[in-house]
Amino acid sequence: MAKPITVVKKIVKTDEQIQQEKISELQAALAEKDEALTKSLEILGELHKMGALDAANAMLEAKEKIASIALGQATREPVTNIINNLMGAAGVLTKMDPEMTEILLNSVVAGVKQGERFVESEQRIGAFDLVKSLKDPDINRAIGFGLNFLKGMGQELKK
Repeated sequence: MAKPITVVKKIVKTDEQIQQEKISELQAALAEKDEALTKSLEILGELHKMGALDAANAMLEAKEKIASIALGQATREPVTNIINNLMGAAGVLTKMDPEMTEILLNSVVAGVKQGERFVESEQRIGAFDLVKSLKDPDINRAIGFGLNFLKGMGQELKK
């Protein structure tokens, strides 16, 4: 029968052995990923040639100064106004029916194209043409929409 184990020897590696293992692991990783490493070094070389690494290093050294400048620019009134306007516009858009918004935007695009063609033709519209155009169902629909739009806008402005 075998003798029972009474002593467990723990293998303690020296700093030199640990360092040698790490070097071996690194060599194996380099051999395995040599193509990726070569590409990375080429990219780094190109970035160094064009001065991008120096610029990045300078930015890192001046990070606090850059952050204060960026914060100062972001808190300027025009920037805060645009952020507030975008938030307001987003709030309005959430209240609108997406299908109607798409129809309205497509109508605006079609109207601009039609208007461009008219401007290029250099035609003139007389008073009689204006009255006659009210019989056109497309124009009548747009004018009706515009008048009701203005009425709703006016009611809301009164509040």
